[in-house]
Amino acid sequence: MAASYTLTALAFALIVAALLLPNKSVQFRLVMFTRIPVEALIGAAVLLALPRRVRPWVAAVAGLGLGVLTVLNLTDVGFNEYLGRSFNLILDWELLDDAQSYLGDTVGGTTAMLATVGVIALIAVLIAAMVWATVRVSALIGRHRSRSSRVLLVVSVVWMTCSALDVQFSGVPVASEHAVAMVRYREQAVRETIRDEREFAKEAKADAFGATPPEQLVPDLRGKDMIFTFIESYGRSAIEDPVMAPGVNRTLDESTRMLEQAGYHAKSGWLTSATYGGSSWLGHSTFLSGLWIDNQNRYRTVTSGDHLPLTKVFRKTGAWDTVGVMPGVQKGWPEQKYYGLDKVYDAFALGYRGPKFSWSTMPDQFALEAFQRLEHGRKRDKPLMSEVILTSSHQPWGPIPKMVGWDELGDGRVFGPIAKAGNDPKKLVTDSQRSKEEYGKSIQYSLTSLTQWLARYGTDDTVLVFLGDHQPIARVSGDHASRDVPVSIVAKDPKVLEKIAGWNWSDGLRPAHDAPVWKMDAFRDRFLTAYGSTPRPSNG
Repeated sequence: MAASYTLTALAFALIVAALLLPNKSVQFRLVMFTRIPVEALIGAAVLLALPRRVRPWVAAVAGLGLGVLTVLNLTDVGFNEYLGRSFNLILDWELLDDAQSYLGDTVGGTTAMLATVGVIALIAVLIAAMVWATVRVSALIGRHRSRSSRVLLVVSVVWMTCSALDVQFSGVPVASEHAVAMVRYREQAVRETIRDEREFAKEAKADAFGATPPEQLVPDLRGKDMIFTFIESYGRSAIEDPVMAPGVNRTLDESTRMLEQAGYHAKSGWLTSATYGGSSWLGHSTFLSGLWIDNQNRYRTVTSGDHLPLTKVFRKTGAWDTVGVMPGVQKGWPEQKYYGLDKVYDAFALGYRGPKFSWSTMPDQFALEAFQRLEHGRKRDKPLMSEVILTSSHQPWGPIPKMVGWDELGDGRVFGPIAKAGNDPKKLVTDSQRSKEEYGKSIQYSLTSLTQWLARYGTDDTVLVFLGDHQPIARVSGDHASRDVPVSIVAKDPKVLEKIAGWNWSDGLRPAHDAPVWKMDAFRDRFLTAYGSTPRPSNG
C-alpha cells in the first residue's frame, strides 16, 4: 500500500513539475514549482467526464504531449544558455548535429557519441514517464470519482481566487497558466517563422547596389589589398567585462601602438550582431550582405539568391582577385559561389600538420602565415580581396595556442607541446569564472596574431577590416549582455580613414564605450557609400 501511494505521489509530482517547468535556467527557483497549474485542473475535469474505456487512452496521449513539451522546454534551457534564444521548431534541427560535432571536438568522439545516446535514451525515458504518470493519475481519478470531483472543485476555487486577486508568492503568481502560455508561444513562433520566410524572400530581392555598374563600385579603394577578418566570439564583453577587459584592452592598446610605429592607423566602433553565442555564419552573412540574417532560413534564402555581398562587390568590379581563408570549414561549402570567392582554403588546404585546439583546427597565427605564403605574399596582376575567418577564440577556450616565432611555424607541429600543456576543455565547460579568464586569453591571442601579421606583412596599400562575429555564450558574457561586437578599419593611407571621418568612430583599435553602435546589416551600404559607390537599386 505504501509503495502504491508513493508511486501515485510521484506521478502527481511529475505532472505538476512538467506543467510548471521553466525554459530558462535563471528561472529555476523552488517557488516556480509551488504554483497551481490550471492545465492540471482542466485535464482532471476532462478525465472525470470521459467513459472508463476511453479515459486511459486520452491520458496516454496527454502524457505524450506533456513529455514532448517538457523535452522542448529543456531544449530551450540549453539554447538560451548558449545562443540567447529559444529552440525554433522549424529551423533549428540541423543545429543539433553541429552541437554533437562541437561536443566531439571538446570531449572526444567516443564521449560525444555516448552522450548523444544518453540524451536520446533520457528523452525516451522522460516521455515514457510522463505517459505512465498521466495514466496512473487518470486511473486514480476514475476509481474515486466523487472524491476527485470534490478535490477538483476546491482547488479550482482556490485557483480562480488567486487569479482574480493576483495572489503572488515571492513575486510569482500562484495561479499558473505556464504550459498553455508555452504552447501558444511555440505556435506563434511557427507562424512567425513561416511569415518571416515569405517577407524576407521579397526583401532579399531588393538591393540598393544590385544594379550598380562595376566601374561605379568602391572606386576609392582601387589598388588596395582588402582584408575582411572575423574574430570568433569577439564581443563587447571582451572589452568591458571586469574579468576579461584588463588583458584584452592591454593587448588592444599595445597593438595600436605597434601598428602606429609601422605606419598604420585605425578607427573603431560597434556593430550589433544578428546572432549571439554561436551560429557565426549568421553574423558573417549579415555583415557582408547588408541584410539582417538571424536564422537559418534567412541564411539559406540569401545565399541561394543574388543579393550582392560585400566580398562579391570586389569580384564584380573585375579589379580584384578574391580568396577565402576558412580554417573552420571541414566539409563542402557551396556558399563560396554566393560570396564571390575565386578560391577558398579550408581546414585541409592550408598545410597544417599540428594538433587541433579543441574545435579550432589550427592556431590563428598559422592560418595567417599560410595565407601569406599561399596568396597574400605572391606577386599578382591585381590587388587581393580576402575574407579570413579566425577560429582560435572559439569555445570552449581550452587549450589555447601561444605565439611562436613567425619563422618557426613550419607545418604547425611546433604547436604540439603547447596543445599538450594547455587546459583540458572538459574542466572549463561548467566553470564560468575560468571560462571567462580563458576566453579573454583566447581573444588576446587572436588579436595579437592578426596585428603582428599586419605589422609584419602589410604594405602601404593594405586595408584591414576586422570585427567579432558575435558575443560569447551567456556563461561568459552574462545573462543580459548586449549583442554588440567591436569593428575596426586599419590602413596606412590616410585617405582611407578620412573617408569614414563622419562615422565618429574612436581612434585606435579599442572602441570607446559610447562610440556609435549600428546594426550589423547597416555596415555594407555605409561602407560602399563611403568609398564612392553609386547606388543603383535592383528589385529582383
